[in-house]
Amino acid sequence: MKKVIAIHQPDYIPWLGFYYKMAHCDTFVYLDDAQYSNEADHNVNVIKTSQGAYRLKIPVKQHLGDLICNVRTKDELKWKDKHLKKITMNYCRAPFFDKFFSDYEKIIRKEYRSIADLNMEVNRYICEGFGICPNIIKSSDMQIHSAKEQRVIDICIRAGGDTYLSGTGARVYQQEEHFINQGLRLEYIDYKPISYRQLWPKVGFMPNMSVIDFVFNCGFDWEYVEKQVKELNNGNREFY
Repeated sequence: MKKVIAIHQPDYIPWLGFYYKMAHCDTFVYLDDAQYSNEADHNVNVIKTSQGAYRLKIPVKQHLGDLICNVRTKDELKWKDKHLKKITMNYCRAPFFDKFFSDYEKIIRKEYRSIADLNMEVNRYICEGFGICPNIIKSSDMQIHSAKEQRVIDICIRAGGDTYLSGTGARVYQQEEHFINQGLRLEYIDYKPISYRQLWPKVGFMPNMSVIDFVFNCGFDWEYVEKQVKELNNGNREFY
């Protein structure tokens, strides 16, 4: 029986595809000691509003070369109040808002050592809601110092895996033979953005929103996510 490893940097309230990857692995490794990037989603994601997409961005204190696990959020700028207010304004009428918002608010309002710790704690709550429970490891605890593709391979081996589940964007630079030569199978995630019930229908359906868009509108209905991805991969499509 194969043991699947997935790896991803800890992002802020990421899209459903992030959790789909977690749901399809045995061990999930947070790459929390990767270099922080202003181009990534470590401190930003998108929600749907009556005016379209809106970016929720956490202000952080960081310098070039800092690792994600060492980047501090600037809580003194009151970003938590601003984010929670914006979420409330745009999701208070969502079917599951009252059921889940208070839990979400409690998690956000805690103090965290880093943006990585905040993101991982939010993700823990969401995974529990969905019933997603892989073994979780932080790369900062593994003390692996190789780089790029070799580091992915080394992490998978250290985690005891025989299969690496990768995002499709890595196809352009990963070489399958490099994994095979070190005893690993390379597989790619089959997630496709799904449709579901959203607020603000006049705006039109907006894919790839933060996971909280799905949770507030549809609850922790992971069965629906799996069913829709399967239908899309089979060339069919059903709507919520």
